[in-house]
Amino acid sequence: MMPTGKTVDAALDGLRQAIAALDNAVDMRFEREREHGEMDGEVRRIHTDRSRLAQELDQAEFRANRLEEVNREVSRRLVTAMETIRAVLDR
Repeated sequence: MMPTGKTVDAALDGLRQAIAALDNAVDMRFEREREHGEMDGEVRRIHTDRSRLAQELDQAEFRANRLEEVNREVSRRLVTAMETIRAVLDR
C-alpha cells in the first residue's frame, strides 16, 4: 500500500495532467471556432462577390444585346441610304 503523501501527489499529478489536457482541448476548440468563423466570413465574401459578378455579367449581356440591336439598325439605315444614293445617281 502507498503512503498517503504519495497517493495525494499521484492524485495531484493526475489532476494537473487532466487540467492540462482540458486546457489543450479548450484551446483547440477555440482555434476551430476561430477558423470556422473565418471560413464563414470568407464564404459570405465569396457569395457577395458572386452576386456582384452575376449582376455585372447581366449588365454586360444587356449592353451587348443593345449594341447588337443598334448595329443592326445602323446597318439597315446604311443599306437604305446606299439604295437612295444609287436611285438618285441612276436618274
